[in-house]
Amino acid sequence: MARQNSQKTPQTPAPKSTPERTQEKPIANTSAPANEQVARRAFEIYQARGGTHGSSEQDWFQAERELKLGRQ
Repeated sequence: MARQNSQKTPQTPAPKSTPERTQEKPIANTSAPANEQVARRAFEIYQARGGTHGSSEQDWFQAERELKLGRQ
């Protein structure tokens, strides 16, 4: 009869728990204006244009550019 190998391979213990995460505040990206700000400015541009339809994307991009440059 063949003898069974009585040596067991060592098992690594499972981690007891996940390491605690420190409470880090997310870093705000100050270079990009918030969507609410862009939407508000785009609406102002739309109204200044007389409220004509068909240029909402152009208004949005113009509002983003103006807010990034810090002017309104």
